[in-house]
Amino acid sequence: MSDATGAPTTPELGPPLIVADDVHIEYRVVTSQPSDLRARGRTWWQRPPTGNVRVIHAVRGASFVIHAGEAVGLVGRNGSGKSTLLRGIAGLQPLSQGRVWAKGSPTLLGVHSVLMKNMSGSRNIVIGGLALGMSPSEVRAMYPKVVELSGIGESIDLPMKTYSSGMGARLRFAIATMVEPDILLIDEALATGDRQFRRKSQQRIEELRESAGAVVLVSHSLGEVSRSCSRTIWLDNGQIRMDGPTDEVLAAYEASV
Repeated sequence: MSDATGAPTTPELGPPLIVADDVHIEYRVVTSQPSDLRARGRTWWQRPPTGNVRVIHAVRGASFVIHAGEAVGLVGRNGSGKSTLLRGIAGLQPLSQGRVWAKGSPTLLGVHSVLMKNMSGSRNIVIGGLALGMSPSEVRAMYPKVVELSGIGESIDLPMKTYSSGMGARLRFAIATMVEPDILLIDEALATGDRQFRRKSQQRIEELRESAGAVVLVSHSLGEVSRSCSRTIWLDNGQIRMDGPTDEVLAAYEASV
């Protein structure tokens, strides 16, 4: 539900859908370095494959509980660990320490979600719906709503490779929300939408919340977080710096940047 200003109100909370307990996530990267002074004058493809392994501690002891009916924003500067934490919740990134419990299988929607670029948007809707476990008749019934939500219009019959990044992001969101997952994780997938799409996507998020699901939204757009989320978690250098009502957290976050 939203108040008169359009901001989401605090929902009636259901049972826990996500429990994160002291989550740490580390990964390793190789930093390239020439092995000797002679290699310094060579181009990168002529240099021997040497380098140092660096450990990145992306998430540091994150603990929180997200209940059914919540839409939670996740904010922070670039490199603060937001997307890594989201992938950890989805089970796509191994945890170095701690545990995450989630009801069902969280659905992760990101700007790089894979669609078949050589196929039309229409065909991708069918394939996406079937992949989500829908029957052919259910896909046909949902098809008009998906097209309307995406706002792509007649371009729905063109190959995906002809779409702009914004068109692709809108179609990904529309396909991912054909069904109502218990947990929907959104990583910057709404950032490229226009005002009309933002309004429609916010309404769809509200519908998912009201169906006793939970939504976690990672976004650099504080306006999007304010419109869609009643609660926000602020990550700073992999640690939770603040967790509370969206207006309070965003005010503190904006004052720090």
